[in-house]
Amino acid sequence: MNDNLKDEILALVSEYHHEAESAASTWVAGESRVLASGAVLTAADRIALVEAALDLRIASGSYAIRFERALAGYLGLRKAHLTNSGSSANLLALSALTAPELGDRGLRRGDEVITVAAGFPTTVNPIIQNGLVPVFVDIDLSTYNTTAELVEAAIGPKTRAIMIAHALGNPFEAAEIRELADRHGLWFVEDNCDAVGSTYRGKKTGTFGHLSTVSFYPAHHLTMGEGGCVLTNSMELARLVESYRDWGRDCWCEPGEDDRCKKRFGWQLGTLPYGYDHKYIFSHVGYNLKATDLQAALGLSQLERLPEFCDSRRKNWLRMRSGLQDAPGLILPEPAPNSDPSWFGFVLTVQDSAAYSRRELQLHLESKRISTRLLFSGNLTRHPAYGRVDYRISGSLSNSDKVASDTLWIGIYPGVTEEMIDYVIHEIWSFTKGSLR
Repeated sequence: MNDNLKDEILALVSEYHHEAESAASTWVAGESRVLASGAVLTAADRIALVEAALDLRIASGSYAIRFERALAGYLGLRKAHLTNSGSSANLLALSALTAPELGDRGLRRGDEVITVAAGFPTTVNPIIQNGLVPVFVDIDLSTYNTTAELVEAAIGPKTRAIMIAHALGNPFEAAEIRELADRHGLWFVEDNCDAVGSTYRGKKTGTFGHLSTVSFYPAHHLTMGEGGCVLTNSMELARLVESYRDWGRDCWCEPGEDDRCKKRFGWQLGTLPYGYDHKYIFSHVGYNLKATDLQAALGLSQLERLPEFCDSRRKNWLRMRSGLQDAPGLILPEPAPNSDPSWFGFVLTVQDSAAYSRRELQLHLESKRISTRLLFSGNLTRHPAYGRVDYRISGSLSNSDKVASDTLWIGIYPGVTEEMIDYVIHEIWSFTKGSLR
């Protein structure tokens, strides 16, 4: 009876979804907005959420475990740990590297971590939150990524780690930077939040770092609404990530398990009495950053469409790139050599010699209902928050300053149609050519 009733409910959910979609207004150039990013959700996604809700999967459980295994399998890595956001994933990845179990390999307060100034704050914030010192390097203006050469030049006597994100889905030199990290005995955290499905030298991004991270915010390649993941091939690091995510506890039982180690009441750790329940022994000062099965159910549904999403992003980027070739006053993006990006957005930089400013271009596009975004921080060292923290700058940040003054990006995510792209191309050409008069 319950199964029949559930089937009826889910059939109605599918019907509801299709009616809701058909009732949505048709896109009209100049009236409807062209979004910079957003989730692309189907009836299957809505059904997955409702089914998990009917099963009252309100905490982290079997759906989360299934998703972790599926994503790890997609990337060919041994372990994945689902968390409540990509920002939390970055925090967990770096925090795990401060664990006392790592001995002399562990990061300690005052150690330096090389990162990029022209990025998103949550790639950098975990460095500061763990009492470490960010070392900022610049980027290349064609790929918007840093280079292995700039990273190597930034290495100093206190440098212990590298933590960098792929810029808008365009891979940085991840293989070279991993080789550099190994040669200098550094940890390498690969922020893959904007680049799921990209490849570099024939290998998926997110597989080069000692640890890598993913975000499932609606703007990203897959969505759970909120959510993130930490991935690794190292069982040692995976165990630490899990502990820091799950309150800092020493126990590694899955939810609902009680005695995986077969000695739940046979431990003696710290100065606790012998036999203290292992489920309540804490070996790290951790957090509670778990995700829920409701989120994981949506993630599992979305993961089935990842190849489709990546293909759409590539196709849309190529159409935009072809259409804007030789547009006056603009620096157009280039895919990194040896890469196949799964693009997050389409980035534009206004040339110094242009007859218009970024602000003027941005206001024009917004007036035409075309959503624009800046390239995140532009230069983090110029923001109020970072004037109050210790950091080091390696070399010049001139290109990061250029990005802060003259760069924006527009949407090419799977919800953007060819008609929308052609409209955006037309408006950019109209504005840039008109500015020459």
